[in-house]
Amino acid sequence: MEPQLQHEVTDGVATVVIDHPAKRNAMTAAMWRALPPLLTALAADPGVRALVLTGSGGTFCAGADISTLRGSPEEAQRLAVLAEEALAAFPKPTLAAVRGHCVGGGAQLAAACDLRFAEAGSLFGVTPAKLGIVYPASSTRRLVSLVGPATAKYLLFSGELIDAERALRTGLVDEVLPQDELGPRVEEFTRILAARSQLTQAAAKEFANGRTDRDAHWTAQSRDGADTAEGVTAFLERRRPVFTWSVPASD
Repeated sequence: MEPQLQHEVTDGVATVVIDHPAKRNAMTAAMWRALPPLLTALAADPGVRALVLTGSGGTFCAGADISTLRGSPEEAQRLAVLAEEALAAFPKPTLAAVRGHCVGGGAQLAAACDLRFAEAGSLFGVTPAKLGIVYPASSTRRLVSLVGPATAKYLLFSGELIDAERALRTGLVDEVLPQDELGPRVEEFTRILAARSQLTQAAAKEFANGRTDRDAHWTAQSRDGADTAEGVTAFLERRRPVFTWSVPASD
């Protein structure tokens, strides 16, 4: 089977699967190029309320498949950054479900997600020092925002792999699950995300990512939309709210 990105949408959750098991789900040039337009299409789908990124089989992503990039790690990094930025800009909650290796470009993709859940035994690494290339400034800032400057320097200077427990302690990972419990936990948590207000989530994502110039925009969205009224009414009536606000395709 050709390396590819598979995807499906179930109960409001889009799942994108990196599928290249012959090389531990290393991303080919075609796969890097395919990710941004796929994310654009999923973001525009009003039926998608959250997104999960994962890998097929027992691993997440071992980085870039250099053999498809004419031996150019610089080209691999350029494509990885474009995909990373598209993932970071996805307007709905994103979660990386990690098993096995999450290394190089795979770590870039995981870091670009809002949340990261990992199976015990997973390994994480940021490895440009092994190739003698410069890690992009945007990727470095994103890594520092997750783990702090000391751990970011440890990962970038050494290229060494760390286990899931250390990744959890440093903030690179949000939850570590025992083997065979990752899938059920991701399914449970994304159901929660899909049931919550997209208005709250979209505003919180922008603010948390450092964009604070649209406070008035989101205040107006809250005032003019139905989610706030529905949330308060449902609380008073002691029932589950049914939120209807959705992220505009061009927002």
